Amino acid sequence: MTTGQLSLTTSRSGGTVLATADANTGGALRFHTAGTWQYATRVTGWTWKNGTLALTAATTLTGATVRARVTPSADRYLLDWQVGGATPERLGLAYDLKSAGHWYGHGEAQTPKGGPATDQPWPLDTGQVVHEAFGPASYYMIDPFWYTSSAAGLRVDTGHVMNVAINRGEDGLGRFDIESADPYRATVFVESTPLEVYRDYVGIVGGPAKTDATYRHYAEPVWNSWAQFYTRVGQAEILDYAQDLHDHGLTGHTLQLDDKWESDYGNLTFDPKAYPDPGAMSRRIHDLGFDFGLWVTLWINLDSDQYAYAADHGYLLADATDPGRPCRVTWWNGVAGIVDLANPDAAAWYKARLRTLMTTYGIEGLKFDTRFFDERCAPRAGHAPTDYQRLGARLADEFDLQGVGIRVHWDTTAHRAGFVTRQLDKGTGWDSLRASVTQNLAISTIGYPFVTTDMIGGSSAQPAPTKEVLVRWAQSASLMPLMYASTSPVDTIDVTTGRKVVYDQQTITLYRQAIARHARLAPYIWDQVQHTLRTGDPIMRPLFFDFPHDQQAYTITDEWMLGPAVLAAPQLTNAP
Repeated sequence: MTTGQLSLTTSRSGGTVLATADANTGGALRFHTAGTWQYATRVTGWTWKNGTLALTAATTLTGATVRARVTPSADRYLLDWQVGGATPERLGLAYDLKSAGHWYGHGEAQTPKGGPATDQPWPLDTGQVVHEAFGPASYYMIDPFWYTSSAAGLRVDTGHVMNVAINRGEDGLGRFDIESADPYRATVFVESTPLEVYRDYVGIVGGPAKTDATYRHYAEPVWNSWAQFYTRVGQAEILDYAQDLHDHGLTGHTLQLDDKWESDYGNLTFDPKAYPDPGAMSRRIHDLGFDFGLWVTLWINLDSDQYAYAADHGYLLADATDPGRPCRVTWWNGVAGIVDLANPDAAAWYKARLRTLMTTYGIEGLKFDTRFFDERCAPRAGHAPTDYQRLGARLADEFDLQGVGIRVHWDTTAHRAGFVTRQLDKGTGWDSLRASVTQNLAISTIGYPFVTTDMIGGSSAQPAPTKEVLVRWAQSASLMPLMYASTSPVDTIDVTTGRKVVYDQQTITLYRQAIARHARLAPYIWDQVQHTLRTGDPIMRPLFFDFPHDQQAYTITDEWMLGPAVLAAPQLTNAP
């Protein structure tokens, strides 16, 4: 620690493994107030007592000071600090990226090049990450944990929204800001290998206590209607889809009907025009060998039959600025309220309606596609925003999630629940296929080991995937823990033109072979699941977790380990 200009350098065996930014780049311990960034400067006093270094530093803001505490132990140190003499809106910690080698972790990253849909830098510092609203209520699969090729790691302990920038504008800095004046608390890990850093982190947040997926979920793909039809779907289309998959030997454990089955969002009733006999539809899907699942959400649109009832009974989250009225949020299908899971009556009402729907139509499981909280809303009295990740996890855990899991994060409950983690929607091109790989590596190594890509072939309303992308994606997914399928290799509808796209027989054959390859790996994958339940180690992981001394492994983007014995190296580019 330097005293003339407060900075922290972390060393192991005499070599630097992590260093904060300096005054020339905006300072190490920063705070934002009155529209301007300020930072700690000269150390004005310090004490060492009971294993903790306590210090005070002047700042660039007259009258304001920084008070910091550093508590070291064998493989980490705790850093907490706060500002006195001012009321900042934001506190920030800044690092010199190159001091630690390459950077990883974070989860699904917002980037100037289209991330997370078409871009996921690996390592993070080889691109740019500009991720605002990085917080516990985010729909992104993220955690405030980063680790480096130097075997250092950073975990920020906060329930507040962060603003994270890694190499923004190619500035070579990692900025980890918290939108709060509360004390900034972080753990810095120092180990010999990145895997050991990961294990230290899991020791804090917890590893999975179980897996929510069954052996069959790991062994066979789930087929979901979304990328095949998007919202142009009805009973006839879904039955033709199921029949085609069955007739061409494209096996799967479940067929899920995604968005556009409800009469309105929040009603939890079938649209009678598009689905004249949902009971018969369900029976036919079962006859073809599939379980049946439905897409559901906690959003209740304002024009839904159920909105007024839910609002009148206090079942919706309250508005953050006016707690006397329900919070209204805009999502991708309109304006809605959100069921308040912290209200026991609201949670019971919502779950009862789900179970009635499932019992009536023989529905085995659900795909929850929702946020459990929104920063525009107020948490129920006695609860914090982070509690809603836990409440959402407990809700989902009462239902069969059919191998597509749920997007909960940040909270220890989410880590312990062992949900399958699916990615945000991807495009349908080669860039999205490559992003799906590095994104799985990122998610898997922040403590969510049961990963699957977005739907094979992508699902973000782009032109239908080419034969080459669809096949290579299926082959890539066959070497991951689970397979999440939608676009049929028989034929699909191009959402941008409304025209049918027919694939050739080779596409069907190669896709079927990928499914068979994954099925052959299933006993091995299941063994890795059991190992993960014992250790918390990721199943799909970067090569350097297993080969930490191979420096080339730290920048490889198209290979990974599936457990200790399978090296996956699929084709991820349009090369001959």
